[in-house]
This record gives sequence, C-alpha cells and structure tokens, in this order.
Amino acid sequence: MLKVKDLHASVDGKEILCGINLEVKAGEVHAIMGPNGSGKSTLASVLAGNEKFTVTQGEVEFEGRNLLESSIEERARMGLFLGFQYPVEIPGVTMANFMKIAVNEQRKFRGEEPLTAAEFLKLMREKAKVVELDAKLTSRAVNEGFSGGEKKKNEIFQMAMLDPKLAILDETDSGLDIDALRIVATGVTKLHTEENATVVITHYQRLLDYIVPDYVHVLYKGRIIYTGDKSLALKLEKEGYDWLINDYKE
Repeated sequence: MLKVKDLHASVDGKEILCGINLEVKAGEVHAIMGPNGSGKSTLASVLAGNEKFTVTQGEVEFEGRNLLESSIEERARMGLFLGFQYPVEIPGVTMANFMKIAVNEQRKFRGEEPLTAAEFLKLMREKAKVVELDAKLTSRAVNEGFSGGEKKKNEIFQMAMLDPKLAILDETDSGLDIDALRIVATGVTKLHTEENATVVITHYQRLLDYIVPDYVHVLYKGRIIYTGDKSLALKLEKEGYDWLINDYKE
C-alpha cells in the first residue's frame, strides 16, 4: 500500500528526514516512536503533502502511484487521512456541512453518486457512535470551542466518515485523559480492517494497549534505526531510548 524509499526532507534549508525507508501493507498497524525532534511529525506532514517541507530525495508510492507528485487534495481523495496532533478550528463552517462536502468530493473522485441528505444523516449518526461523539457537536463550527478530547474524537469521527485506505495519526493521544484516550483509541481499532492500514505516531505505550501494532519503529535523527513488534513499545516505556541511541552509529 505505502512504500517509502530513502526519503529526505527539509524545512528552511535544514534537513529533518535523512533517509526514511518504510513499507506498510493493507491490514497492518505500524507505530512510530522516538525522542522529541526525531522527525515523527515531519514524516506525517510530508506524506500528507504539507508544502512547508521540501522533499530533496527519495520516493513515496501509495497504491501504486507516485505520492510526491500528488497535491494535498489528491492525496485525500486517494484515501490518505492525517489526524493532526493539534486539530485546527474552522469558524463559520459546521461539522455537518464540512463532512458532507468532504464525503461527496471523495465519492465523486471514485465515480459514485453523492449521498442524499437522508443517506448522509444516517451515515453521520452511525459514525458518531463509533467515538461516542455528542450529536450536538456536528451542528457547531469545526472544532470551535471544543475541548481537547472533543477535538480528538472529532478527528476520528472524520476518519470514520471518510473511510480512508491509510490513516496516519499524529500523537492522537496527546492531551487526552484516560476515558477520552480509551474512546478515541477504541474507535480507531473499530475502524481498522484487512483492507486498510494505520500508522500511529506516539510517545507513549499506553495508546498501544488499545491500538495494538504489528510493527513498532524507532525514529531518531530523521532515520528509522530499529524495528520490532509490540513488545518493543513496552521496553521503550520502561527503559527509554538510551539503549538504542547509544548503539546507533550514523
């Protein structure tokens, strides 16, 4: 599904990603961990098409297509979803209208008819239940006045509505209390199938108690320096990164 080969990227002339190699297949869950400043969020942004970052080398293939030649909008239509660490507010645009436009744009890209008002409302009610989202929030402006937990629930609600092939979740657990973490993470797990894939970027093993990864990658200085199974996250939680970093040679 996703193949990243020798990916280098920079911002303002400073190289952040220094040769990322990663392959994600359908049905898999990958977790990316690493110290602050290692390039985790940059990797997510580059894959999503954030123009702030400049790709200087490497290849990224998504569903057989060159992802780097696609615009942000094209990547979204192709089925790539990015869950933000800090979801943005969109004043004046209700969640319902925002999602109706997004869902129907995606259907148009696939050659499908737009949903009727009744079909859309039914879908929205079904997907809101996945993350226990208060129905009243869908009539409010996107994320405006939402608590941190509500914003993260809203992100996963959007993911449920769009049904992406690849979801990249950038520190979805950031700022969540125990109950909100459980609801959000359980929602992600419910949405996972053998036909889609998930990449979870996190600092903490606690998220991976709910979203169980097939692979855990450690990112350091813009490179993946170690890959293991879910037990690696437990070891990192107990011992930190020093045992890996001290053995790492550039």
